[in-house]
Amino acid sequence: MNQIFEFFFSQYETYSTADISLEIVAVIFGFLSVWFSKQNKIWVFPTGMISTAIFVYLLVKWELLGDMMINAYYFIMSVYGWYIWTRKVDATHVTPISRTTRKEQIVGIGIFIATLVFVYLVYKNFDKWTSWVAYVDTVTTAIFFVGMWLMAKRKIENWIFWIIGNIISVPLYFYKGFTFTSFQYFGFTFIAIFGYIAWKKSLNKTLQTS
Repeated sequence: MNQIFEFFFSQYETYSTADISLEIVAVIFGFLSVWFSKQNKIWVFPTGMISTAIFVYLLVKWELLGDMMINAYYFIMSVYGWYIWTRKVDATHVTPISRTTRKEQIVGIGIFIATLVFVYLVYKNFDKWTSWVAYVDTVTTAIFFVGMWLMAKRKIENWIFWIIGNIISVPLYFYKGFTFTSFQYFGFTFIAIFGYIAWKKSLNKTLQTS
């Protein structure tokens, strides 16, 4: 049992109690945010903002630039998404769940490519392009940037990006030494799968009644 505990949590020996506590709080609010997203509830954004704000602080402290940029972007897009989700498209209805248009797909590709270039330049500038982790970080950052943009616009395809990004992040964060965050992404993967199913049912129901 001790060997298992050390395998998962030995890296925390050098962390302060405050940082460990903050990571746990951020993980809890992260779970709440994804759960509210699955339920198509507006609380996805305030809970997500708390989680990402904490992670930005921790990741700056731990000098993980790619991860920090992801969470800073999440925070900004949460503000945008909060506005989009509450904006009324007519006198009685707010922005509904929908599929991406051809134009939005092109924009998504543009965001993905632009993110790859931006993260690469940041890593090169700070001399962080030193291992395979940087390559994976760059790809996952691009995946999550597109996913968050799609979620903010209430597009069902956002879940596909979350699922892919979460699966990659589980071993990646464990390798980096953040076991709690790795567990978070493991849980996120399953919530994202059920989120996609729930949103698809909701979208199909809307199409049938329209």
